[in-house]
Parts: sequence; structure tokens; C-alpha cells
Amino acid sequence: MVKLKRTIVSPLDPTAETPLYRQIYERLVTVIADGTLKPGDRIPSARALMTELGLARGTVNTAYELLAAEGYVVSRGQAGTIVTPGLRARIPTREVQPKLKAVPEAPSFRPDSILPFQMGLPALDMFPRKIWARLGANRIRAMQAFDLIHPPVCGLEELRGAIATYLQVARGIKCAPTQVFVTSGYRQSIELISHALFHAGDQVWYENPGYPPTRQLIGMLNLSGVPIQVDEEGIDVACGIELAPRARAVIVTPAHQSPLSVTLSLPRRLALLEWAARNKGWVIEDDYDGEYRYVSRPLPALKSLDGNERVLYAGTFSKVLMPSLRLAYLVVPDTLVERFEQVVQTLGTGTSHLVQAMVTSFMREGHFARHIQRMRRLYAERRDATVAGLESALGSYVDIDAQPGGMHLILRLRGRRSDRRLVARMGENGLYAEALSDWGEGRQVGSALLVGFTNVDSQATAAQLGKRILALM
Repeated sequence: MVKLKRTIVSPLDPTAETPLYRQIYERLVTVIADGTLKPGDRIPSARALMTELGLARGTVNTAYELLAAEGYVVSRGQAGTIVTPGLRARIPTREVQPKLKAVPEAPSFRPDSILPFQMGLPALDMFPRKIWARLGANRIRAMQAFDLIHPPVCGLEELRGAIATYLQVARGIKCAPTQVFVTSGYRQSIELISHALFHAGDQVWYENPGYPPTRQLIGMLNLSGVPIQVDEEGIDVACGIELAPRARAVIVTPAHQSPLSVTLSLPRRLALLEWAARNKGWVIEDDYDGEYRYVSRPLPALKSLDGNERVLYAGTFSKVLMPSLRLAYLVVPDTLVERFEQVVQTLGTGTSHLVQAMVTSFMREGHFARHIQRMRRLYAERRDATVAGLESALGSYVDIDAQPGGMHLILRLRGRRSDRRLVARMGENGLYAEALSDWGEGRQVGSALLVGFTNVDSQATAAQLGKRILALM
């Protein structure tokens, strides 16, 4: 039996979001990549590693099966399991990186993982999986031949109707199902708008600081982005008019400004709508988590004030249900329906028929509204618990912004600490945060961490995670 040094399979972290089998896999990939284990070397038997780490046999077996499936190791029967001969030639040491997710660079943005404080994720532990499974089974049993062909490019008719009904009741938006277009996410919604309404070089206002993919999309769509400062009342409309009065559109997050979570004030809302009507511009309302307000009832959408039909409303199921659905929607003015239908027919943006049908059932049977109500109460509790836990651990080092709603917190770093440096160190140690500095441009937005609280289950957990952050400062 090969005896590995403890530095090769280092102690595992049972509190981490990364499963134990994945931690074993990542450690072994690392030591193979850096040459500590060479091609032809034996690795410990599953039984030996199980005993050394105090784990179940199945956990170790799963890690080894994954290593074998990806070609890192091969079994030689009674001779044991060895590192695949010739592996070095196929995977040079300097190119192989540990698979533990670190905070990504801006272009890739959110990782496909579940890390402590990860933003953009709803409370995954509280999703009603049994109800969802039952609805899925019912829909699959009822499938007919028609359900197996290409899905409607504008969206499933019954889902568009359910969305229109929900928006009228919950967000104060009067719209017909024909005005609702189902998309695969925020990015596709913006792309659809661009193809339908804009030309290369058109000016578009966007919030600064603001959601990083927005400015990236504007550039990739050959539009001319104009960053507009945000203050305690939201986007500064007067500043936008001064910088680019003839802009074709503005992309705005009025309910909870992303990332500062301030609410666009009523005077600013009216000024924005007046500017759009006067200049025949368009207001793109990104209402990514408007349902989650904790100090009062959720505010009506900006679209509900749109008497001149200048607002396009973008919503998503990623924040209220789950990102893996890849399902969002766009509500356009009635005068634009025909134009958007033409563009959608060309782009062919249809999403999964089955997923749309399941979401329709979830909404029509009342589960959607109940789920949002439960999550609103849960998030209020988890937000308070996370604030209390982090303040107990980091109170001397951060100030936590008071926010009326949303799904993340802003931890302002005291002193001259770099948010980017701390975010990088957190990523290297299995924690997640985003640097406020990466969300702004052209001016100082302050050094702060953006952290999600929706999957932090208690004050004790928050305090423990806060101590881990403190050790990295």
C-alpha cells in the first residue's frame, strides 16, 4: 500500500459546500498535476483512504470513479490503482488547475457552484422539490406528440397567460399574454430588444455601479454604453440627460438597484418616463428580484406607471425558483408585439416545452405565489440572522448597509483594505463574494464585499463564516 503524505490528501472541510467526494477528487488531481504523484505511481486503496480520513467507503469510491472516468487513474486489479501512464504528456503540470471554484473574472461572472455567500442563488434548501417532481411527472404522463416538436418561439401560450395574470396581480402591470415573450434569461431578453429596436452605435444609458454583464452585453451588441451615476435615489436622470440626451434607451433596476439595493425614487421614475416619452427612447426595466422587499410591501413596477408605452419589462424565474430553469420573460408595449414576433421567428429563441409546462402548472395551482410569500418571510429572517452573525465576527472591520430588500448584503470594508484582494483570498479558501469595485467604473464606489445571504441558514453559521473571512483579512 502506498502511504501518502498528509499534504497530499489534506484534511477535508465537512462544513464546505463542496461535497467530500469532490474534495478528495480535487486534492488528488492537484498532486497528480504538480508531479507529486507521477504516471505509474499507485494511489491509496479506497479502504486505506477511507480509514485514514474517517469516511464512508462510498464517498471514496465516488471520488475514485470520477478520477477514472476523466482518465487520471486506471485500475490494475489486485495490483491496485495507478496514475495513468503517459498522463504527463497529455496534461502538462502548469496547465492543470485545481477544480475548486475561485471567484471568476468578470467575463465569466457567476460560477456553476454552490459556495457560502454565493450571489444569484435562491434558497435551494427550501425549494418544494416534491411538488415540483409531482408536477413534472404529471406533465410527462400527459405528453402528446405535439409536445415533442419544437417549442413555440414566443413561449408556451399557457405560460404567457399565467405570467400576464401574475404580473397584473403582483406587480401592477396591465398586459395581454401576447405581450409576453419567454426567453432563456436576462441576456437573451436584452439581445432580443437590441435586435428589435436598436442599430449599431446607438447610445444606451446604464447604471454605474451596475450589473457587470449589462455593460458587457452593450459592448458585444455594438451599442455605445453611457455609464450614469447612481446615488441614494437611484440612477441620476439629470446626469443622463446632460451626458447623452438623445440616447435610445436606458437599462435600469428600479426596485432594488443592482448592486446598491436603493429604490428609484418617484420623482426619478417620473423624470425617466418623461425623458423617454419626449425623446422616443426606451426604458428597459430589469426587475430581477422586485418581489423581495422586507420593510414594506413590494413596490409596483416602473412599468405600471408607463402611460406612454415606453417601458419594456424584463423578469426572471432564476431568483424566485432556480437558475437551472434558464427561463425568463419580457413584456413589450402592445405597439411592438408584431416587431418582436418577427425578430423571435428569425432568432428561434424557444426554450424547453416541458420546463415551460411545469412552471405553468406551478403558477396555475397557486404554488408560485405561496412560494414567493414563504421566501419573502424566510429571506427576511436569514438576512437579519446573517447581519447579526457577521457583525459579531466582523463588527470592527466592516459596516453593513441597511437595505430595504434584495438577496445580498453590502459589507463596507473599513480602513484601506482592498475588496478585490479579499475576494480573491476568499475564493481560494472556498468562500464567495464579489468586489463592489468590479461593479463600478470611472469613479470610486468604495471598497466593499457583496455577499448573498439566501442560503445562510442561521446566525451561528453566519458567525462561523465571518470568522473565516476575518482570518483572511
